Amino acid sequence: MNRVAVLGCGGSGKTTLARRLGAALGAPVIHLDTIYYDAAWNPLPQDVFAAAQRGLVAAPRWVIDGNYAATLPIRLAAADTVIFLDLPAPACLLGIARRRLRREHHRVNGEFLRYVWRYRRTMAARVRALIAAHAGDADVHIVRSRRAANRIGPYGPASV
Repeated sequence: MNRVAVLGCGGSGKTTLARRLGAALGAPVIHLDTIYYDAAWNPLPQDVFAAAQRGLVAAPRWVIDGNYAATLPIRLAAADTVIFLDLPAPACLLGIARRRLRREHHRVNGEFLRYVWRYRRTMAARVRALIAAHAGDADVHIVRSRRAANRIGPYGPASV
């Protein structure tokens, strides 16, 4: 595991897993939300965001968390490990509630909550298709529970 892409719905635990893996692997952790949005939650133009990711994935080691399906092929093509946190909506909503209790400045609105609730029906198949089309020889892990996510370590799902 040198170049790890962590994907999943909001609230699925992408950032927590990415931090844990980054620490275990001694690899830099990149949270795409911090690149895509400025302090006022204004997004980067897509071409600038894509160029930034091309630069990031050129590094020999990284753990990157975030979805952003439009630029997902960039990360998938460079990753040697892909972890898709495909958790049920209630688990993701609970993750969002816990995050809100810890951090005051995370942006949550009705549109985002609807996106999370519908993610498995509307986005998960698209993410799986992008993984199949662009991940090449990467080691792919589809994780369907928090318990399984908590078992992922630097050598894969059963290494902790």
